[in-house]
Amino acid sequence: MAIEPYRRLFRIPGVRTLLLVGLVARIPATATAMALTLHVVNLPGMGFTQAGMVAMASTVGMAVGSPLSGRFVDRHGLRPVLAVTTVAQALFWSTAWLLPFAALVPAAGVAGLLALPIFSVIRQCLAAMVPLEQRRMGFSLDSMMVELSYMTGPALAVVGITSLGSTWTMATIAVGLACAGVALIVLNPPIRSADELKAPAGKVSRRTWLTPSLIALLGTVTAATFILTATELSLVATIEHAGQTAWIGLAVAIWCVYSLVGGFVYGGLPRGFSVLVLTGLMGALTIPVGLVGGDWRWLLVALLPAGVLCAPALSSSVDTLSRWTPAAARGEAMGLHGTALLIGGAASAPIAGAIIDAHGPAWAFAVAGLVGVVMVLVALPFWKGADEPEAVREPVSMAS
Repeated sequence: MAIEPYRRLFRIPGVRTLLLVGLVARIPATATAMALTLHVVNLPGMGFTQAGMVAMASTVGMAVGSPLSGRFVDRHGLRPVLAVTTVAQALFWSTAWLLPFAALVPAAGVAGLLALPIFSVIRQCLAAMVPLEQRRMGFSLDSMMVELSYMTGPALAVVGITSLGSTWTMATIAVGLACAGVALIVLNPPIRSADELKAPAGKVSRRTWLTPSLIALLGTVTAATFILTATELSLVATIEHAGQTAWIGLAVAIWCVYSLVGGFVYGGLPRGFSVLVLTGLMGALTIPVGLVGGDWRWLLVALLPAGVLCAPALSSSVDTLSRWTPAAARGEAMGLHGTALLIGGAASAPIAGAIIDAHGPAWAFAVAGLVGVVMVLVALPFWKGADEPEAVREPVSMAS
């Protein structure tokens, strides 16, 4: 695989800057969940049950707010949405450490509703800036940036809470999110390409793009994150049950590297693969992972085939979504993609945890993989003839 295709991508004006800003801006965003959890756990009389309630409120808020913010971006542009959400995040994270638990739960929900839409905005802008034939590579790089952010943000939150305490850590997150919002406001990347801006103005009816094929795609995205979240929990549980807890951090980091390598290779391939193929393979290859036993080294070997498919599966889903939706509705569609990601992770954690407690992590690996395979089989009938949906032709309607 040649490096030249990536060089050509970076020569596109603004792409290098957008990806770099996206990487840095996502670090405080990925630190938020861990910071909230550890903050609540450390409060007097609180535990993981209360931390889960706060996390649930935040997740529900983000799941609802993600497509809403995308819809506002489509209708009113990037800067107004970024201005409102940046102020909201700065206010919440600069005061969250002061709030009693009874106030923190609803406040976390509102903060989730008004979350800074960094993930969806970066992807929406990439779709506008990068030509169709290079989008797969662009989204592969974006998935790699997300992986790096998730390797960094939660770890920094743990270090901050344990060494500096909640006050300074949450204040730092507030500053980080405010800087991220301001940077995107100043950068103001385009949400539509020059050709897309020439299309007739008007509202696009959801019926033209929110088709059964797209819903099947979102279901596949949910299944992919279900697999990833359950895999992470099962990996940690397997190593812990084997009494090798000291190696958990290294094992998770190596698993993330698999995804990085897979994303880099996938982006440089001459052609991509259907998200159904990638997700189905990732699920099928996850099913037998638990059979290797508790030694973390053999576990990592078993995780390699499925691990290298993580970033390709997610980047393929974004690429497909960008092709299947009109530019005038792309922000809302990217927001729905973010909601699908959140639902998969939120549903996976308690289900995988219950399976681990009742039957052991080997069965959690198996169930996670089966969920992916079953979802792909469910989506398959709706995929027929979906390579070029009607929405791509930018139909314009005054219906909303």
